[in-house]
Amino acid sequence: MSSLASLLESVRQFRDQRNWQQFHSLRNLIVSLNLEAAELLELTQWKGDAEIAALPDDPVGAENLRDECADVLLYLLLIADAADIDLLAAAEAKLAKNARKYPVDRAWGSSAKYTTLNRSADPD
Repeated sequence: MSSLASLLESVRQFRDQRNWQQFHSLRNLIVSLNLEAAELLELTQWKGDAEIAALPDDPVGAENLRDECADVLLYLLLIADAADIDLLAAAEAKLAKNARKYPVDRAWGSSAKYTTLNRSADPD
């Protein structure tokens, strides 16, 4: 299994072999990430929940899902690289921040945003 660092190195090599870094401004990478995320979203268009849940069991649906997820990941890696972001450290920090925003005792089983959860909390 690849690490993020080795995957990033492969992405850089792929990009550089094609002389594409010139097109990879931070803005263009962010736009491209969103376009790829929209392609992932498109897999759900006009489908019910049961059809969407069945995507991983259908060979074509599973391949499309894998491909679009991979495209999103690859652009995210390039964005993080361009912005000098350690994605693993950023993800760990974000999880810690979310744990503070969504304490288990108030967030358990709720889809409410943290601002609603915190407003409805009993004052100390």
